Amino acid sequence: MKQLIIITLLTFFTGGTSVQPDTTVTDSVQQSNSQPVVTMISVEGAISPTTTNYINRGIKTASEQGSEALIIQLDTPGGLLESTKNIVQSFLQSDDLPIIVYVAPEGARAASAGTFITMAAHIAAMAPTTTIGAASPVQMGGGQSDSVMQKKIFNYSESFIESIANRRDRNAEWARSAVRDGESITAEEALELNVIDLIASDTEELLQKIDGRTFNGDTLITNNATIKEVPTNFAEQFLGFIMRPEVMLILTMIAIYGIIGEVTNPGAIVPGVAGVIALVLVLYASAAMPINIAGFALIGLAIILFVAEAFTPTFGLLIAGGSVSFFLGALMLFQDLPESMELSWAWLVPGHHINGALFCLDCNRRNSSSIHGQQNRY
Repeated sequence: MKQLIIITLLTFFTGGTSVQPDTTVTDSVQQSNSQPVVTMISVEGAISPTTTNYINRGIKTASEQGSEALIIQLDTPGGLLESTKNIVQSFLQSDDLPIIVYVAPEGARAASAGTFITMAAHIAAMAPTTTIGAASPVQMGGGQSDSVMQKKIFNYSESFIESIANRRDRNAEWARSAVRDGESITAEEALELNVIDLIASDTEELLQKIDGRTFNGDTLITNNATIKEVPTNFAEQFLGFIMRPEVMLILTMIAIYGIIGEVTNPGAIVPGVAGVIALVLVLYASAAMPINIAGFALIGLAIILFVAEAFTPTFGLLIAGGSVSFFLGALMLFQDLPESMELSWAWLVPGHHINGALFCLDCNRRNSSSIHGQQNRY
């Protein structure tokens, strides 16, 4: 009987303790679940295929996290028209996630392609002392084209930005003038002309001003929201690096040196492997960028002339032809890129001189070896 009483008492006290809820943990979990979340990415520099991948990944991440909105902090001088079109399409297809383009920090710009991207956002915001505009297709497409083609590009760009402005209920007339006349305006003027929706000094003020706005019947809750930044990953950083014109020029030179080094010294392995890797990277970057075919062909001709010089010494004639072909090819290779992505003469001229000097030294070395060989035979 005593044992039964003891077991009953132990069960009572143990059970009473086990059923007590941890109100502190429950309250903290509910509080964390009620905290609104906003995803944010930062886009700086020229708009390229890598930028498109980064923005699409940001949209996907924000949707998976159930974020209230996606903020894209933008500062760009322009970029590729094809990449811009893909980004705009992603914005227009985003029916469940509000996308906010915020031209910041102070002193930033949304020029050329950035104008299209900003106006395509569900909410367009700018920081003070920022600018938007100068969306002429000369900056977006790069290069010189005939009058007929130029007119087609202008007409398409005007229609494209007008359709974006009408879709977002923004100033279509100014949008057309930004393409036709290359107009550029400040943040205050953009707000007055109904090009953007608001001006905010920082992200905290931005979240306060968009709080309570409606999107597809839902009210945005962004005040005091937790901002989760999505940085660029290694693949995006690496691809963005090799797509820079100066890096592509260096990779092209490495590919030339490596291939010729392997051909002239069979079995060296290291030059050949380095040359092939560089060539593959150049081909990949060329496939993603609007590279001029004639320039690519001239660089291919330069490689052929350099290799031919290694087997049929012409005392520098083929090297001279190859150097000229390489210079013209590199000059033409990037002419279809926007002005912000063009290859600088500060890279092109030294690269040309270094390329010619190295092959001249190699030519002299081989000629000297040939002369010594003949003297030894005598």
